[in-house]
Amino acid sequence: MRASRLVSLLLLLQTRGRMTAAELSEALEVSIRTVYRDVESLGAAGVPVYAERGPAGGYRLLDGYRTRLTGLTAGEAEALFLAGVPGPASELGLGSVLTTAELKLRAALPSDLADRGGRIRQRFHLDAPSWFREPEPTPHLAALAGAVWEDRRIRVRYQRWQQPREVTRTLDPLGVVLKAGRWYLVAAADGQVRTYRVGAILDLTVLDEPADRPPGFDLADCWQEHTERYERSVYRAEARVRMTVAALARTVHLFPPAMSRAAREAAGAPDADGWLVTTVPIESVRHGHVEMLKLGAQVEVLAPAELRELVAGTAHALAALYPPIPVAGEPVADAGPAADGERPAGTAARTSDARGGPGAAAGPPRAPVRR
Repeated sequence: MRASRLVSLLLLLQTRGRMTAAELSEALEVSIRTVYRDVESLGAAGVPVYAERGPAGGYRLLDGYRTRLTGLTAGEAEALFLAGVPGPASELGLGSVLTTAELKLRAALPSDLADRGGRIRQRFHLDAPSWFREPEPTPHLAALAGAVWEDRRIRVRYQRWQQPREVTRTLDPLGVVLKAGRWYLVAAADGQVRTYRVGAILDLTVLDEPADRPPGFDLADCWQEHTERYERSVYRAEARVRMTVAALARTVHLFPPAMSRAAREAAGAPDADGWLVTTVPIESVRHGHVEMLKLGAQVEVLAPAELRELVAGTAHALAALYPPIPVAGEPVADAGPAADGERPAGTAARTSDARGGPGAAAGPPRAPVRR
């Protein structure tokens, strides 16, 4: 374990240049005291590593020194083949480059390691897009990736949700991210780092100007911050609802994770009939309307009033489409075909009786609502 860590420390200094003890400690996941001991061991073994003092100091190798400890272990070779992602690489215009790189890697490896790499591809496969979603067309992705790689400024015509729908922006591209099968551009505009969906780019021109990349910018950290901020900001309202215990359990599969988690955390104790009251974050009344309908007759919206009225309107419209279900032992009058816009005879009485109307059998008996 220690020998492997020493090799890793040496390769870190060789590839990254000067690094502080704290940076090495974080990269190697060891204490700073362990870094001190490992650096001393490398020096004692003849490796020309030295420390520079001061605020901009750190450890570095003597200029021109290169280690030849680059042999791959079996696990490392397998990991490299597993890291190859043909689909996204092809979308970025790097499909042939990836294929050539893998051929060169196979040729350079001993035959047993090359064979293990081939077995990896036959046993593990990455399918990035989400279920039930067609891949989003991204005709400008390859040109965009080239601009990102070459640090070139771009001008895009972009389609957004708000008015005006089409806008033109000059951007400093900082990176591209593949999230759930969709590509996003992270770029600086007007001094702010923003995110754009690549599929919404209508036209792209790579300018003959260098992009202005913020010093110390880290794409992974930026994207993590963006996703957390987006998830916090998207739910701008709340719905107070009454639902069954079974419905609350189903929210894990039917609601987005943040909605389901909040609903479960805010849930009160169930009553004798198995109903409870909780609060669910929603993006808007329209969004809440769609989400609540997923639970059918096992949820009742208490507030806001606008959402309750919207769900009630949908419930009444559905009741008008479907005739009441006959109850065993109860005669049903034959009213004949209903005229356009009329309800079959007896429907009004059935929907207002103690059973709660069509679909009420899907949940426990309705208890008085305490608002």
